Amino acid sequence: MLNAHRYFDASEPIRSIAYDLYQHIKDFPILSPHGHVDPKILAENQPFPDPAELIIIPDHYIYRLLYSQGISLESLGIPARDGTKVEKNHRKIWRIFANNFYLFAGTPTGVWLSHTFSEVLGIEEKLSGKNANKIYDQISEKLQSPEFLPRSLFQKFNIEVLTTTDGASDSLIYHQKIKKSEWTGQMIPCFRPDAVIDISQPDWKKDIKALEKAAGISISSFKSFLSALENRREFFKSMGAVSTDQGIQSPYTHDLSPTEIEAIFQRALKQKPTKEDARMFTAHMLMEMARMSVEDGLVMQIHPGALRNHNQFIYNRFGKDKGCDIPVRTEYTRNLYELLNKFGNESRFSLVVFTLDESTYSRELAPLAGHYPAMKLGASWWFHDSIEGMMRFRQQVTETASIYNTVGFTDDTRAFLSIPARHDLSRRIDANYLARLVTRHIIDLEDAQKMIRELSYGLAKRTYNLY
Repeated sequence: MLNAHRYFDASEPIRSIAYDLYQHIKDFPILSPHGHVDPKILAENQPFPDPAELIIIPDHYIYRLLYSQGISLESLGIPARDGTKVEKNHRKIWRIFANNFYLFAGTPTGVWLSHTFSEVLGIEEKLSGKNANKIYDQISEKLQSPEFLPRSLFQKFNIEVLTTTDGASDSLIYHQKIKKSEWTGQMIPCFRPDAVIDISQPDWKKDIKALEKAAGISISSFKSFLSALENRREFFKSMGAVSTDQGIQSPYTHDLSPTEIEAIFQRALKQKPTKEDARMFTAHMLMEMARMSVEDGLVMQIHPGALRNHNQFIYNRFGKDKGCDIPVRTEYTRNLYELLNKFGNESRFSLVVFTLDESTYSRELAPLAGHYPAMKLGASWWFHDSIEGMMRFRQQVTETASIYNTVGFTDDTRAFLSIPARHDLSRRIDANYLARLVTRHIIDLEDAQKMIRELSYGLAKRTYNLY
């Protein structure tokens, strides 16, 4: 059983104040404005297949740690793209996970899993190799009941809005299916054009062809490329989208002349672009995406600072998003200079900036967000979506930017069952942070109560226009 005061400071009166603040908002609806849950799950509303398929195989937070301990991804059933045979016995996969569950102690994944097992699945024992089969059977039985159908869990979790992340040429077929159904749950797409903006990717020309088909526009010039993107953004808006997102290594922004950008685009279409071509193309496209956001009102999100697919052996065998992305040092003040000077004072523009480089919190990001009206700070993200990571974020940005230039919490998850666990952890950590400020008489209790409401619900609601 989970302790009701978990994650709060051990000392009084911080513990009591944090608990009271948390009680004030613990049942607030969940807004999930950025995530990676497959919309097919809720469109088809079929029972989840089994515990391994639900909890282990789709979640790189889980299997990256197991891999670091010498456990192969093949043995965990992770689908391979090079023909390598992988384990198909999901009960065996579960036993490997159970035998190594102790590895997650003290990690955010361990926190989320404990909440999922106890609060969502009603498991009363700590998972281990000894009870692996017993707990596998308990979960399997629950997953076949109507209460554990995806839409039933959506309502149980009190999710008000769940946002997916979708490529520029995505048909959004499952979003369309949801929209045409009688289900009232709100699941909306987010426009992520990474595949067609990163001209260095080997499949870029193939992705351009897919964009052509989706937009119904022949792409032979940079101008027609922009028209296709604008067409798709409009389609996403018609399906309820409120935001765009870009995963980039560097947030460098720069306006190229029409001649310069056309020359790069033609080299990408007809030859092989250089690394510098790719860097400058992305820099220019960040400016174009900002312009489009001013025009169509979609909130622009950028997620810089990850060196993707660091482990080439894993990438070649299993593909992307397999837990091999590693943070790199990232600079924002100079890199965002052109974009913020062109659009940062624009009332119709909203830019949400995330980071994997914590050293920039107080030095760059908080001062930038504490000045430019258009810029907000995204939540502590990925490797920092943790107890201490979230606390460091609040401590380093609040004094300069205030909480009101942040966006609350975004769970950024592929693991559907972990959504309430992630939001619960965030609410507890924010309550604890505010309780510390109250006990030091930096804010009073009235301030803290208002701030915890904003951090749990209000900031995300307003930032992403979720009305």
